[in-house]
Amino acid sequence: MDEQFQLLFNKMKIEMQNQTIELTKTILDKMEEKLKPVLEENQIMKHKVEKLEKKVELLEREKKSNNIIIHGLAENEQTTLDLIKCIKKCFLDELGITIENYEINKIYRIGLRNKNEKPRPTLLSLVSGWKKTEIMTNKKKLKELYITEDYSKETLEIRKSLQPKLLEERQKGNLAYIKYDKLIVKENSRAIDKRKREKSTSPQVELQPRKQQTLNSSKNNRINAFDMMRGRSHSLSTISTTTKQ
Repeated sequence: MDEQFQLLFNKMKIEMQNQTIELTKTILDKMEEKLKPVLEENQIMKHKVEKLEKKVELLEREKKSNNIIIHGLAENEQTTLDLIKCIKKCFLDELGITIENYEINKIYRIGLRNKNEKPRPTLLSLVSGWKKTEIMTNKKKLKELYITEDYSKETLEIRKSLQPKLLEERQKGNLAYIKYDKLIVKENSRAIDKRKREKSTSPQVELQPRKQQTLNSSKNNRINAFDMMRGRSHSLSTISTTTKQ
C-alpha cells in the first residue's frame, strides 16, 4: 500500500513539475510577445540617439575648428579692445603675423578672475581657417606664450589617455601623433626597408652554393668528357700501330 502511494505521489509530482514548466513557458512567451515591440522601439531610439550625438559632436568640432587658446598672456587689460591690441602686437612682434580686427570673430578670457598671479587662458576665435593654420605653423616662435587647440573636456581626456601609447610607439621608432581624439601610427620606413632587405638576401645566401655546385658539376662533366675523348684517341692510335707491325 505504501509503495503504491509513493508511486502515485511521484507521478503527481512529475505532472505538477511539467505543468509548472509549461505554464512558465507560456507566460514567458506571452511576455516576450508583448515586450518585443517595446524592445524594437528602444533599439530604434538608441540608434537615433547615437546619430544625434554624432551630429552634435560634429557641430561642436566645427564650432571650435577656428579657435585657438593662448596661455601665459599677462592679464593687464581693462577692456576687450585692450586684449585685442595686446594679442595683435604679440603676434606681429614674435610671429610676424598681422591680424586685422575683421579677422577676429570673438575673444575672451576663460574662467573667472582669481587672485592668483597666473593669468587665465585667452580664447581667440578667428573668422577663417587659413589664419589659424598660419598661427599654429609658427607658434613655436613664441617665447613666453604657448598656443593649443580648443578641444572639449571629453576630447582632452581621450587625448590624455592616449599619451602613454604615443610615447611607446615613438620609442619604437615609429611616426606617431594624435589627430583630434585618434592615435595615428605609421611604421618607420627604415625598419620596413631593413626587413625587406633581410627577406630578399636570405634566399640568395642559400641558393648561391647550389649554383656553385651546379657550375662545378658541369665543369667536372666537361673535363671528364675530354679525358674520355683523349683516352679513345690514344687507344685508337695504339691499335693502328699494332696492325701496321
